[in-house]
Order: sequence, then structure tokens, then C-alpha cells
Amino acid sequence: MEAIVFEQFGGPEVLRLTEAEEPHAGPGQVRVRIKAAGVNPADYKIRYGWMQEVFPMSLPATPGLEFSGIVDEVGEGVTGAAVGDEVLGWTVTGAYAQYALAESFAPKPAELDWAAAAALPVATETAQRVLDLLGVQAGETLLLHGAAGAVGAAATQLAVAAGVTVIGTASTAGHDYLRELGATPVAYGDGLVARVREAAPQGVDAVFDAAGKGALPDSIELRGGTTDRIITIADPEAAAHGVTFSGGGTEAPETALAEHARLAANGRLRIPVVEVFPLQEAAKAQALSETGHVRGKLVVTP
Repeated sequence: MEAIVFEQFGGPEVLRLTEAEEPHAGPGQVRVRIKAAGVNPADYKIRYGWMQEVFPMSLPATPGLEFSGIVDEVGEGVTGAAVGDEVLGWTVTGAYAQYALAESFAPKPAELDWAAAAALPVATETAQRVLDLLGVQAGETLLLHGAAGAVGAAATQLAVAAGVTVIGTASTAGHDYLRELGATPVAYGDGLVARVREAAPQGVDAVFDAAGKGALPDSIELRGGTTDRIITIADPEAAAHGVTFSGGGTEAPETALAEHARLAANGRLRIPVVEVFPLQEAAKAQALSETGHVRGKLVVTP
């Protein structure tokens, strides 16, 4: 099968298209013929070797955490899946390939196209996990850094639907988009504290940092000097500030993914796919992701 492989840590240039051995479903697994693979910031961070403590990676490796595709092998002990089923989920062997193995997946609604489905698993799981950890409730105010990115957009929509007021930081180019999602946008950078206080004179009850751009000190100030109810998924300086870093670990993520897929199919949750790349241009997709200026998701298709 064709697959993207990297044999050493480094920049996008270490990614190459090659012929790789096809995987086969073991106990508790399905093999999926990949139709689309989502591109995430974690992909390039793993490629650089920056995530070894969180995602230990032995080389050579195939990148890609999430996928949509068609089940074509079912391993021993798997229930609720059959050959021919259309699914989306997380792969254990790398999604930038023609075939991949999966243990956590959910049905893909027929109304949801392949690229849109592949954009959901990582963004929606991360968003829901952090919102649950923060315990945000209807009537509260959430400050969300990086609100125009894929995770931020998912969190904004889920929070707004739950009756939470969302103050979203983004570049000015993303402000109209955030308003469409139901958030109040503010520009990040110098003067952030004053701008947030103007937008939310009632104060901020919780902070979700999906950007990792050094906003934790301002966030702590906006929370009255406490680190309580502040979570980052992106700032490597979290521990230095006494802030919780959440890197994953939702129990039974398939249940929430199935619901998020239904919401997306019904038009009630949208993670826009901004560009789709053929498999051989995976390096270009990751290089674009690495700029940090993508509003939505990038997708690779075999």
C-alpha cells in the first residue's frame, strides 16, 4: 500500500511517500480503507520528536491520528462493526496511508462527506474533554484562546449550545467567523486583559487555551490571580505557571464522537475543511499546519 513514512525526526522534508506493508486487523481492531485523514498540529510536533513523552514514537512511522474510511477487515472480539461500514475515528497505525488499523471509531452518517468526517475526531474529543474538565455551566463565561482553530471552533459551538458565553481570542481576520459561531471575539496580544474585561465585565469563570501563544499569565490575571479552572492543550510552559495541561485520555471517546458526527451531519456542529491535499502532498499540508494560521482543518486523501 502507499503510505507516508518518516524515518527520522525533523521538518516536513522527512516525510516521504513509499510502499509499505499492509496492516491486518488483530483482536479488538478493524482495518479501514482510508478515505480521508485529518491533519493536526500534533502531527508536526510528533514528527519533530517534541511529543515523545506524550506520544512515544518508534521509527519508521506513519503520521496521522484521525480518519474516515470503510471497514474492510474485522478482528476477533469486535462487535458493532462489519465489513463495508463507513466509520470515523482514531487510528493506531497512522492515517496517512491507504489502510490503517483502528480500535476507537464511530459510525459515519451518510450525510457527512469523508473530509468533513475526518475533521471531527481530534477536534471534538479535545474540545469536549476540556470543557468537561473545566466544568463550564450555562450562564458562565469562558475565555477561549485560539477560538478560530479547529479545536477552538468545536469548543465554541459546544459551549454556546450549552448556554455558555464565549469570549474568543483570534486574529482580527477570524473575528467575523467567531461571531458566526456565537462567540464574542477579541484580538490577542498586548492589551488582552483590558480587551477581555471590556468584553466580559462580569468576569471570566474559566479559561481554555487552545493556542499556546503565551496567554497564560494574562489568563491567570483575568481569573483573579488563581490558576483554578484554567486548562491549556498547547502551552509547554503550563507547569511553570501552575496551570493544568491536558494531553488526552477521554474514556470511551466513541460515544461522544458518534453524537458529534450526528450534530455535524445535521449542520449543528461544523469544523470547516479549508484545503484537501493528495497523499503525496502530506509534507505541504503539515508545513501549512505548522504556520499556525489555519482557520479550520486540513485533510489528506490517499
